[in-house]
Amino acid sequence: MGIKLILSAVLLCVTLMLLASAEPVEDKFALLDFIRRMNHSRSLNWDKRTSACKSWIGITCNHDSSRVIAVKLPSVGFKGRFPTNTLGRLSALQILSLRSNGISGPFPSDILKLRNLSSLYLESNDFEGPLPLDLSVCENLSELNLSNNRFNGGIPSSISKLTHLVALDLSNNSLSGDVPDLSIQTLQVLDLSNNNLTGNASRYLERFPSSAFSGNNLSLHPSSDSSPKPTQKKHSLKFSQSAILVTVIGSSLAAFVAIALLLVVANRWKNGSESGASHKTEKFARRMSSQHTHEGDGRMIFFEDCNLVFDLEDLLTASGEVLGKGTFGTTYKAALEDATTVAVKRLKEVIVGRKDFEQQMEVVGNIRHPNVAPLRAYYYSKDEKLMVYDFYNQGSVSMLLHAAKRGENGSPLDWETRLKIGIGAARGIAHIHSLYGGKLVHGNIKSSNIFLNAQEYGCVSDLGLATLMNPASAPMVHSGYRAPEVIDSRKALQASDVYGYGVFLLELLTGKSPVHTSGAEVTHLVRWVNSVVWEEWTGEVFDVELLRYPNVEEEMLSMLQIGLSCVARMPEERPKMEQVVKMVEDIRVVATRNSSHGGTRTSSPNITPRANEIGSSSSTN
Repeated sequence: MGIKLILSAVLLCVTLMLLASAEPVEDKFALLDFIRRMNHSRSLNWDKRTSACKSWIGITCNHDSSRVIAVKLPSVGFKGRFPTNTLGRLSALQILSLRSNGISGPFPSDILKLRNLSSLYLESNDFEGPLPLDLSVCENLSELNLSNNRFNGGIPSSISKLTHLVALDLSNNSLSGDVPDLSIQTLQVLDLSNNNLTGNASRYLERFPSSAFSGNNLSLHPSSDSSPKPTQKKHSLKFSQSAILVTVIGSSLAAFVAIALLLVVANRWKNGSESGASHKTEKFARRMSSQHTHEGDGRMIFFEDCNLVFDLEDLLTASGEVLGKGTFGTTYKAALEDATTVAVKRLKEVIVGRKDFEQQMEVVGNIRHPNVAPLRAYYYSKDEKLMVYDFYNQGSVSMLLHAAKRGENGSPLDWETRLKIGIGAARGIAHIHSLYGGKLVHGNIKSSNIFLNAQEYGCVSDLGLATLMNPASAPMVHSGYRAPEVIDSRKALQASDVYGYGVFLLELLTGKSPVHTSGAEVTHLVRWVNSVVWEEWTGEVFDVELLRYPNVEEEMLSMLQIGLSCVARMPEERPKMEQVVKMVEDIRVVATRNSSHGGTRTSSPNITPRANEIGSSSSTN
């Protein structure tokens, strides 16, 4: 009896272990068949030797990893016809998103096999032909989006049998004929605009805006079989005038409230941006115009080594917070539905056309270096220009350096970290300068554009944007980093980058902002440091937080010397970035050598600093 109990327990444990490590084998084969037979420009990390549930891009499984329940593959560059007998084998599938690709051919018959499907997104593809007559086989559908394709023929009446349908979008197709009965109680969102529909749609206007039917040949007013009696007509006219008056007053009040709310929200955004970050989480759709999502003039463009899978709609519905407002736009932290977090820069005042913009994005997006923040994707339309980067959870060096002094959460950066930041940033800029025959320029070096990579070395971001922008949009507030010779930010030189890097080194050493305004007086960090060194009070240049660390005086003096050489007034007097890299990498070696040989110092860093002549608040550029 005891042996049987032991065997039963062992069997139970083995069963539980097998369940814990379960893989949806049949579903994996179906997915692999689909990807093998469907042309795509972006690589996917689907491998039969790895876990589909844990590592495959765009795949979500149920709680015990026994079935695939969601496939989300927007904007992966699919081309050609939907292969049969592939995804139709995913009998537990609930969500299918293949939007913003180039899939062609008729409505996929495989989809009609997915009886558990609740959400289907096929918009912005090249599908054509009639819609299937019996869509009711997918009886659990709650969201159906087939917009921006080339579907023709009539809207099947079977849609009215989808009793769980909440959102239906068939806009921007070539559908014709009458609008079927859409009296579905659960339906909340409807868009049939820009088709060739005919007939009378007035019965739906009570629930949906007229824009849902625009761009068709629909009659939006009911026809009357007989003329009404005079008394009825008079009463009807009186009622219409009253209704119009109420509508006008209501609309005016609604507009007033909307404008007031907009001003309040805008003020909050402004305050959040100026303080460096807003901790309020909102939807991107509240910040960005959604008009361009229907224009069809833009799509997310991903670079080849990017493993992210999302499209503009995902960004618009993502939870986000303002990270900062910079010279060339506002940066947001976007948390996508699949738990991916990215940084999205929304550019302002771009003056170049699509071709020049895309060429510059290709230049920037193909740069891969440990000390250059990789551009993962971009978006261009008439109304919006977006750039998508990796999200660095420690924030910019500007935040790390100045947050503690503003009384915000955070501890002062130690000397070791500052040295690594300086080394990494130098390597990143030098790599940029080495590309395209030595003609590439960053153009906007500053501490808010430098982050910490995984090894906590500096990593530069936002390169090459100056050439896209209106030079008048670059405010004078960032002139603390601007080299004297730069008048037009679009014509910056590599020597100008060296100057900006020198200012950044002085910022790391002093803990002070490049420019500080006190009333009408503006103090520049470079001038202040030069004046202090000239008066041989070098020790008081350094951030008081750094004076707590022993045996780093020589290293700080070496960095100070490098910084001052980089901010020489004449461009030809500044070192090249490849020389700067060697100098900052040798700081520790040189300092050790000087200490061991009794090297001299300009002055002792242990001197008590005088009252600050320049504030420590972070620059807002």
